[in-house]
Amino acid sequence: MPGLVSVKTPADAPPLRIAVPPPQPSASSSSTAAPPPQPSTPNSATRRQQQQQQTPSRSKPSPSRSTKKPPPDSPAVADDPSLDNPDLGPFLLKLARDTIASGDGPAKALDYAIRASKSFERCAGTAAADGDAGEVLPKSLDFAMSLHVLAAIYCSLGRFEEAVPVLERAIKVPDVAGSPDHALAAFSGYMQLGDTYSMLGQVDRSILAYEEGLKIQIQALGETDPRVGETCRYLAEAHVQAMQFDKAEELSKRTLEIHRAHSEPASLEEAADRRLMALISEAKGDYETALEHLVLASMAMIANGQDTEVASIDVSIGNIYMSLCRFDEAIFSYQKALTVFKSSKGDNHPSVASVFVRLADLYHKTGKLRESKSYCENALRIYAKPVPGTTSEEIAGGLTEISAIYELVDEPDEALKLLTKAIKLLEDKPGQQSTIAGIEARIGVMFYMVGRYEDARNSFESSVAKLRASGEKKSAFFGVVLNQMGLACVQLFKIDEAGELFEEARAILEQEYGPCHQDTIGVYSNLAATYDAMGRVEDAIEILEYVVKLREEKLGIANVDFEDEKNRLAELLKEAGRSRNRKAKSLENLIDPNSRRTTKKETGKRWSGLGFKI
Repeated sequence: MPGLVSVKTPADAPPLRIAVPPPQPSASSSSTAAPPPQPSTPNSATRRQQQQQQTPSRSKPSPSRSTKKPPPDSPAVADDPSLDNPDLGPFLLKLARDTIASGDGPAKALDYAIRASKSFERCAGTAAADGDAGEVLPKSLDFAMSLHVLAAIYCSLGRFEEAVPVLERAIKVPDVAGSPDHALAAFSGYMQLGDTYSMLGQVDRSILAYEEGLKIQIQALGETDPRVGETCRYLAEAHVQAMQFDKAEELSKRTLEIHRAHSEPASLEEAADRRLMALISEAKGDYETALEHLVLASMAMIANGQDTEVASIDVSIGNIYMSLCRFDEAIFSYQKALTVFKSSKGDNHPSVASVFVRLADLYHKTGKLRESKSYCENALRIYAKPVPGTTSEEIAGGLTEISAIYELVDEPDEALKLLTKAIKLLEDKPGQQSTIAGIEARIGVMFYMVGRYEDARNSFESSVAKLRASGEKKSAFFGVVLNQMGLACVQLFKIDEAGELFEEARAILEQEYGPCHQDTIGVYSNLAATYDAMGRVEDAIEILEYVVKLREEKLGIANVDFEDEKNRLAELLKEAGRSRNRKAKSLENLIDPNSRRTTKKETGKRWSGLGFKI
């Protein structure tokens, strides 16, 4: 962790003077929770938590033991008089670390860490009572560090919810203004708290914790310290995951400036910064800038002899060339990377499979469907029998990309199988709720396209629930999913629910994209049609007038939907003076204004049974 200050505990604490109370039989039982997943990025939350614990390995708890755990404030711990011994806390904390390092399992380590934190808390409280009011005590750092270790053990057991309150206490212990050590201990707590929120899928809270940590680190070290640059890059990666690319770009530029001031030209740090900036530029559609950053990063990696990293950058360069329709150059970059991956990692490594997927996508775009399918099958063979060390996230990501190709070649059943398998690989992994939500949204679209509207709505509903829980309820992607769910509700004649979804989608897309974006205008049109179906003619007219005016004044009238929207507006204006006995033909436009799968007579039969007046 950048800027982490580890408070040393006395390694030579006299064990003969300390009466270590034996752990309670029912209180030290272990949990069967799964260990954290392997990291999907170089600077992942999982790796940071492992560094906090300083443990080279973990063993899984025995399934035969009880899953009950004593809370830190349990009577068995709180009433133990031996915890008042000031030498006991450091000794128990060292035991907790040594227990994990030895592979004895986290059960005993958890018990030791709970008792150590209680001992530090008691002794610090006693000293504070004897000292002057407001005095900053060295023992407070020990107490904060014991809470950090306790939270890390909870996380290793997959009990992230229990780690959060521990870390919330830990960040309140240090006196930030008192000394640099206290400030950096608070920084460490905020960063660990952000990692824990990230593993719970709560992206917004995670970013807020990282930002607080960065503020404290800047106060303690200054704005140009290299460790501040590392934290800025870490926070930028979190913003990328939340699809907040403008903020991510600002932080990445700041990181690059810091590293260029403190590192040699073409350093590894600069190469990592440029790769991140290339990713952000690609996401924003600025492919030329992304290509420039990748070329410079590749040159830096070549200068440092990092052949495997050069191959990874070649894959990214190939992606940019493909986005620019420079297919020959893309193939050359992919083939270069493929040669290096096969020679350095083996023919069955997931890195080889990932290049196969990119080549499959490229050949599909160039119309060479046979070659495209062949590369898909080669990649699937590797994912079916992964080499040791392959993470579930890698396999699920590859299956998701292959499913997109199968969907494009009109093989929806095979695509659905791959997406379902990807969800099963990720469903037990912490921090993957947003990824699962994206996959479920894709499944919902596929169900919708084949006419399985109830299944589509259920998939969208599950996706929306996960996105809300993970803090992405204000992202543009969330607005698009809400719009898709609204369309499924229309097909199921759940008009009121569709209206609520379209209204929420409109508010989000107006905020994220603005009123002139095509997705926002699409939601306007859907909402107007829904208001028409609900009898809210004036509201429908108001929206359509705004859309038509927007196209006439800002977007131009060459769009194929302009005449359709103009005709719909004219019809509503003509019928506005009538009673509710009117034609609600605008519902046809909720799906595709250029598609008329049912005749007016058939439409009337469908709607009249639900109380719509014709």
